[in-house]
Amino acid sequence: MRARASTFKDLATSIDRELENFLGTASGKSKAAAAPSELEFVRRLQPKLTELRRAYSSPEKVLERWTPRARISIDLSSIRDAFVSEVEEGRVRVRRRVWTVKKGEEEERGWGDDWEPIRKLKTGWRELERRRNSSEIFEGFRNSEFVDKVKLSLKSLYREPQDSKEVPPLDVPELLAYFVKQSGPFFDQIGVKRDICDKIVEALCSRKKDQRMGRSMSASALATSETENINDELDLRIASVLQSTGHHYDGGFWIDSAKRDPADKKRHVAIVTTASLPWMTGTAVNPLFRAAYLANSAKQNVTLLVPWLCKSDQELVYPNKLTFSSPEEQEAYIRDWLEERIGFKADFKISFYPGKFHKERRSIIPAGDTSQFISSKDADIAILEEPEHLNWYHHGKRWTDKFNHVVGVVHTNYLEYIKREKNGAIQAFMVKHVNNWVARAYCDKILRLSGATQDLPRSVICNVHGVNPKFLKVGEKMAADRELGQQAFSKGAYFLGKMVWAKGYRELIDLLATHKNDLADFKLDVYGNGEDSLEVQSTAKKLELNLNFLKGRDHADDSLHGYKVFINPSVSDVLCTATAEALAMGKFVICADHPSNEFFRAFPNCLTYKTSEDFVTRVKEAMASDPVPLTPEQRYNLSWEAATQRFMAFSDLDKVLGSNNEDSMEGNKSNRTIKKSISMPNLTETVDGALAFAHHCLTGNEVLRLCTGALPGTREYDQQHCRDLHLPPSQVQNPIYGW
Repeated sequence: MRARASTFKDLATSIDRELENFLGTASGKSKAAAAPSELEFVRRLQPKLTELRRAYSSPEKVLERWTPRARISIDLSSIRDAFVSEVEEGRVRVRRRVWTVKKGEEEERGWGDDWEPIRKLKTGWRELERRRNSSEIFEGFRNSEFVDKVKLSLKSLYREPQDSKEVPPLDVPELLAYFVKQSGPFFDQIGVKRDICDKIVEALCSRKKDQRMGRSMSASALATSETENINDELDLRIASVLQSTGHHYDGGFWIDSAKRDPADKKRHVAIVTTASLPWMTGTAVNPLFRAAYLANSAKQNVTLLVPWLCKSDQELVYPNKLTFSSPEEQEAYIRDWLEERIGFKADFKISFYPGKFHKERRSIIPAGDTSQFISSKDADIAILEEPEHLNWYHHGKRWTDKFNHVVGVVHTNYLEYIKREKNGAIQAFMVKHVNNWVARAYCDKILRLSGATQDLPRSVICNVHGVNPKFLKVGEKMAADRELGQQAFSKGAYFLGKMVWAKGYRELIDLLATHKNDLADFKLDVYGNGEDSLEVQSTAKKLELNLNFLKGRDHADDSLHGYKVFINPSVSDVLCTATAEALAMGKFVICADHPSNEFFRAFPNCLTYKTSEDFVTRVKEAMASDPVPLTPEQRYNLSWEAATQRFMAFSDLDKVLGSNNEDSMEGNKSNRTIKKSISMPNLTETVDGALAFAHHCLTGNEVLRLCTGALPGTREYDQQHCRDLHLPPSQVQNPIYGW
């Protein structure tokens, strides 16, 4: 029993020792600060526990368990008083802390009772809450010791290269060399060969290059360096200087930030032409078919923009006195005419811009800014049918600024027409350079239908026109009739075209008059209307030629299917649409050996002549034999499907439309919005922009416009156009400064 009592005594002593160690540790961590209230409560309780331990650990108390049970009474009033006093102090302390938070005046007194780390943490949070705005917070973080250490660490990591030197500025020879190099297109215009420009650049750069290599290279290395590309070195030199200066180029003087949103995954194509049905001319018919077949692919939205003429001009232009009271009425006529010939419903939009008919030039001149009739959200790709015609007096926004890609299609050989007029040589010289001017300023790519047209900047030759599917069906029917043994062609020869001297009538009458005796039995039917009809007929009658003049009609008319030979002696056409239609119907075609007929020479039924004697021979040959039926490949080459494929390829439109994926669209968007480069501004683009700006300034002067042949009042559209097209007055569209 005594041993067990000693065990209890040792256990109590151990507990007492551990309690003292714990209290000593807490007191040491507080660093002479006041003991926490919880530890104070344990200290108050320590005497009571010691007294209880001594009472129960003595041998007498242990032996009492073996004596008869007696009632033991212990005074626990001191323990109770300790617990009550501690609870009361805790309640007072909680109320004091709540009151301190509300008042914000006794914070230090409340936190002073807490443990030191907790007190610092609470102090930091209260300081953070006291800072109202984020600027004070980040200012304190920026000035903190941690940020200073990070800065010092980063600076220690970065070491400036020992061999880094400042890039020396460009000297005069280098500037001149780069100027000559970038002026290559300009020198091409004035006839200076590219080799001469390269020699000038080499001469300017060689001296500087020799000095530089003499200091840093040996004689053996010098011989090898002679073969280096001077142009590449010059570009690298310019780039290094610009990079050292931090220069950024924004791409151009006239950047349009309101271009089409690339988020729209379907591209937009706007076709702008200079004529419209019911005027049966090439610039009215061919752009209409192009719009229909481009829209038929369903890869892009298409808008056809055609001129709107007032009633007085409609009576002068449209055949049979046909007029329209509203654009909607003319649009319905155009769609009905088209659907009857292509066999499907084309889903494209038709819009109108104001135009006026020029009687002397026999063409329609745009009134006002034509580009404004294509909205900015649809301004993606523009196809300008007859770009020189559209831009002679264009006083508006630059096409290449508003659109991402601009393609021009040359339809007419204006120089050939002008040469036939009074003082034609001088006028043709001026028009030639004006055409070069506007084509370069307003187009990214130009397609020439044949080599008969003027050689314009950035142009290629390609026939991008097809024939009406109805003509191909007529040819198939004629071939089927011949296989069945039926007579396909019951008539002889005919000529069809607008009756003006420049459309081949002069050449036709001269040929027939020269060989009147050789072709005594040859009769020719002539279909056409025009300003020179009376004069042409009177001349033929005076020469007693076998010509039968009839009113003009559509080439697809049933009355023309039975003719076997189509004669077209014109040398002013760029690409005669009637010639292609006659070949599609399986007829013989007799035409001049001229660049405008280069595309048709591949067809066996095309008979060309170089002299008037050859013309007589070809006529007799065609009248004595039958044409060869077309093969499927030949029929396809004449179709609008093949013409559309050629147009997409030669105009780079397939590449532009092919970039319509998400990655390239994002790239195009960043290029259009940022458009910055570390390279030197492209001098070609700068010159093109300067040409456009100069043209804009000159066409804004009414006196200069009238002197160069413009119609009065075509710089802006008039009131009649406002009423017909429901447009606001031109003063609203283009207000005068100070008005």
